[in-house]
Amino acid sequence: MSDTTQPTSTDTPLLPSGFCYLIGRLDHALTRRMLDVLAPLGLTVSQYTALSFLDSQEQISNAQLAERTLISPQSANEMVKQMNEKGWIERAPDPFHGRVVRLSVTVAGKALLQQAHAAVARLETEMLNGFTAAQRKAIHGNLRQVLHTLKTAKNVE
Repeated sequence: MSDTTQPTSTDTPLLPSGFCYLIGRLDHALTRRMLDVLAPLGLTVSQYTALSFLDSQEQISNAQLAERTLISPQSANEMVKQMNEKGWIERAPDPFHGRVVRLSVTVAGKALLQQAHAAVARLETEMLNGFTAAQRKAIHGNLRQVLHTLKTAKNVE
């Protein structure tokens, strides 16, 4: 086969480049490090993510919260119950929709979230040490593009 010929189905099968494995390892390592910096504050990664989203959204459904925190709707229900009991969030009926419950971050939850944001910002600084501002911006943009592509991709063969 010459250098200009594309592989055919009878040629050697296409092998992965290792991106998936590397991203998986990165996810695992980052989750462990986030646990390390959030645990002293009494937070899990899912709770931190949930507080962040609740603080930035006027209204978010339990299903959306579950999706954003990468947990099941049942686990999200339990997490919301725990965060409510700890005084980090409040639950109130929606005045316009009888079955909808609005979640909001309390003053105590906002104070905890500020501490958690600071801890995660320090972790990000450490993680990206050695990269220029332009490189960090490029990494961020590239990762957002990969995520967008995966979310919108159809079965491509």
